[in-house]
Amino acid sequence: MVYNTAMSTPEASLRAHRALSDWTRVALLEELRGAPAPLDAQELADRAGIHVNTVRFHLGVLARAGLAGSEIERRLRRGRPRRIWHAVVDAGPEAGYRTLAEVLSGYLSTSSPNAALTGLRIGAQWGAELAQAAGPERGGGLPQVLGMLAELGFSPELAEVEGRARINLHRCPFLEVAAGNRELICSAHLGLLRGALAEVGAGVTVSELDPLVEPSLCVAHLTSDDLATSSGQ
Repeated sequence: MVYNTAMSTPEASLRAHRALSDWTRVALLEELRGAPAPLDAQELADRAGIHVNTVRFHLGVLARAGLAGSEIERRLRRGRPRRIWHAVVDAGPEAGYRTLAEVLSGYLSTSSPNAALTGLRIGAQWGAELAQAAGPERGGGLPQVLGMLAELGFSPELAEVEGRARINLHRCPFLEVAAGNRELICSAHLGLLRGALAEVGAGVTVSELDPLVEPSLCVAHLTSDDLATSSGQ
C-alpha cells in the first residue's frame, strides 16, 4: 500500500467519492489493500470473480481518482513484465475514503434482507469514522459536519423553514448509483449524517432525509438529541 501525503482538494475528494460509488471498485480496492504484495489485473479478476477487461476499466477509474497506482514489475526472469497495482491511501486528515471502502465492503460480503437498515448501519459507521479522522482541530459540532459534507461533494446549506432547521444537500456524489439502489444509498447517507453528528457531539440529529425533492436537492431535517430520544427515534 502506498500513502499519498499530498493535501486533498475538494475536486480530488469528489473524484474519490464518485469512484467508490461503484461496489465493484470498492471490492477491487479492498483486494489491493488486503494483498501482501501488488497484484496484476488477472490476479484481481480471479479474486473478484469478474472478467479481466472489466477489472482493467475499474482500475483506470481508481487510478484517475488517486486511489490506486501501478508500475511495471521489475524481474530478472524472461517474459513480458506485468503491470502490477497497489492501493493508494491519503495519509492526511481527510482520508475518509479508506473507511468508506472498509464499511461498504462489509455489505458486499454479506447479503441483507433489509437494505434500508444495512444502509443506516454502513452510513453511521462511515460518518463516525470521518468525524474521528477530522479531529478536534476542525472545530467540532454542526459546523464540522457541514464542512465534512462540503468536502465530500454534497454542497450543504444550513437553512430554516417554518421554524425547523434543515440541511439542504444540493449535490449527491452518489446520484447515479442511488438511482438504481435508492433505498440503500439514501439510508447510508442518513446514517452518515447521524453518525457524524453523534460523533462530534453536535446536540442535533437528523430525524428524516427527504431524497431528491428536486432533481439535485435532498433535505435533511434536524431535531435536537433530547427530542429524538423522547420520541424514540
